Amino acid sequence: MKLQKILSRFQKLHPKEIDLSLDRIKKLCIKLGNPQDKIKAISVVGTNGKNSTINAIFSILKEANFNCNVYTSPHILRINERFIFNNKELEDDKLADLFEEVENINNNKPITFFEILTASYFYKAAEYTKNINLIEAGLFHRFDATNILKKNLASITSSISRDHLDWLKKDEQTIEKIVFEKTSTLLNSNIIVAKQSTKETMNCIKKTISKNPSNKLFFNDDFSYSVGENNFFYYEDKLGGLKLPMPNVLGQFQLENISTAIATLRKLDLDIKDEHFQNGITKISSLARLQEIKSGKIKKLVKNNKLIVDGSHNEDGARALNEYLQSLDCNKHIIISMMANKEHEKYISYFKNISSITTIDLKTQPNSISGKKLKEKFKNISNVQYQPSIEQAIKSINLKSGDLLLITGSLYGAAEVLNLN
Repeated sequence: MKLQKILSRFQKLHPKEIDLSLDRIKKLCIKLGNPQDKIKAISVVGTNGKNSTINAIFSILKEANFNCNVYTSPHILRINERFIFNNKELEDDKLADLFEEVENINNNKPITFFEILTASYFYKAAEYTKNINLIEAGLFHRFDATNILKKNLASITSSISRDHLDWLKKDEQTIEKIVFEKTSTLLNSNIIVAKQSTKETMNCIKKTISKNPSNKLFFNDDFSYSVGENNFFYYEDKLGGLKLPMPNVLGQFQLENISTAIATLRKLDLDIKDEHFQNGITKISSLARLQEIKSGKIKKLVKNNKLIVDGSHNEDGARALNEYLQSLDCNKHIIISMMANKEHEKYISYFKNISSITTIDLKTQPNSISGKKLKEKFKNISNVQYQPSIEQAIKSINLKSGDLLLITGSLYGAAEVLNLN
């Protein structure tokens, strides 16, 4: 209860949810003693795969007995997910105490919700100077609150695509501008660039960071992977190859994220043995990223059919998700809810050979598009219906033995499923 009251106060400190600037967080961090200057960090920017790449690095580092602090966003079930110190989520009472201390130091000065959360993370992380920090950028990067570090161990650029376009002017809604916002201010250390969905995007990244003197690694040029037989895949870079078991997370795109994670850790020359990589990638935690639900209230409604929850909400996410679906020999059904500012028609256009699509309302989010309006946007697609809720949607679908049900379109929608379950 105390934690929720503080979070409510945090949300009232600034009239806007997002106000792209570094001034406020810099001023607060000065009052906090510039804690961001006291930590060792691996930063991750991009559109898709940030969280999954961090989860892979975290799992490998834990397997090698490293202590980590982790800062990600948004959270799925509990805000504690964003605040991991010494490999564990901070408990409610300790998180409330941390927030309260930072709140008092801020002294009611205007600051956005994300900025004060980020400052709180840095403040706590500075207590663990030997730990490796894994930090996920929020919106873009250039004016993101996480972008006040003066040095880091590495900057990872995950897959970049069109998303959050409403924060850009109409004439700036290009991949060139998005790449610039995400990569133009990367620190001078090591830059690892993951696989990109198009050559245009990769070339744009290379051009944008060309004057950055960092050591650079690019997918395909400097590291890659291939899928072998007998449930193994092979990672390779200039240090040699690794034969690895298939990970515990679903989807080809996860092999791309894991390869980026391995490239980063091998570049940093940490004391990580082959078995740490091999074991670590089979223990990755991944909420709402192609997550199979195997038990619970919602799972009971689909009986023995496969239930997948995925929070993807942009074209690259849809492309990766469809790639996974097309690898399966079964009927596929989709339940979808989305935020109003997403490219709805473009997102759904990537899905092929889908038996049914059901749009639903996302009642927990005032900035979502209603299920009825979403159905109207999908009017050129056959087998589309609307239902008010997840439970009603599942009950309305004619699921046959062996069918797959995917719930997707929003991380908020994925969170709703997991909470209901």
